[in-house]
Amino acid sequence: MPASERSFARRIDLTSLQLFVAVCELGSIGKAAEREFIAASAVSKRLSDLEATLETPLLYRHTRGVKLTPAGESLLHHARTVLFSLEKMQAELSEYADGVRGHVRIHANISAIVQFLPEDLGAFSREHPQVKIDLEEHLSNEVVRAVQEGAADLGICNVPAAGRDLQTLPYRRDELVLIVPRGHALAGRQRVPFEASLEFDHVGLHANSSIHLAMREAAAAAGRAIRLRIHVTGLDAMCRMIHNGLGVGVMPHRAFTLMHGVGDLECVRLADPWATRDIRLVARDFSTLPLTARLLVDHLRSRAEEGEALAA
Repeated sequence: MPASERSFARRIDLTSLQLFVAVCELGSIGKAAEREFIAASAVSKRLSDLEATLETPLLYRHTRGVKLTPAGESLLHHARTVLFSLEKMQAELSEYADGVRGHVRIHANISAIVQFLPEDLGAFSREHPQVKIDLEEHLSNEVVRAVQEGAADLGICNVPAAGRDLQTLPYRRDELVLIVPRGHALAGRQRVPFEASLEFDHVGLHANSSIHLAMREAAAAAGRAIRLRIHVTGLDAMCRMIHNGLGVGVMPHRAFTLMHGVGDLECVRLADPWATRDIRLVARDFSTLPLTARLLVDHLRSRAEEGEALAA
């Protein structure tokens, strides 16, 4: 690091950065001082010193509070990044202090969580019992956003267009099928086009789920609309609604197989190419992931290859 950069880093005070962010969030030096349990005059002095260090004004001060200058907007972005990294560092180091030798944060969509992750993560945890895994379920676009913003180390989902700036690796492939009550007009068919289901009411997942978005695009391409009768948040709830005559639905084939017995139902394969989907591992940069996260990525890919070999 050049001497000028070292000097700059030494002159930036983390407490002042924290107070600056607090003032920006609350729009007032007085409110920030109250929240941070410090005198307003001390907050004002630290902000003035910070502006002197950076040699540029950061805030417009007026009787109703403060407003950011363009330089202040830029500093706020960087200050939040620095403070978030420090919190992340503290959290990870505290895990080591507690005897946990690693921590991986994963966000995944419902398809991955229901179909594949229980067995794959269970096997990883048995091999690496000192690694802590935090798993959260989110819609695919939210998974991508979490990885982009650093809220998750690893994402597992059907990658939407918004995630094309991220690195991805293949994980699993799933097949969407149509779920109908036994005795339904489409029951017993070996394969049907999705368009055939548009004659009936549908039980659907969240409107922003990757499955619902694919269904909506397919319906629009056919010049039709989905007769959506009800939204549910889980696949088991979807099965129960279909069993009770509220419509038909689309879900991953393996998920339906794993939940078989939730209602008197049948699955019918869809003839549409979009019904076969790739679930991918997502990261900002796989090469810079922490060691434990890289170990998990290698494990998940190995498990996927074993599954493909068994299916062949």
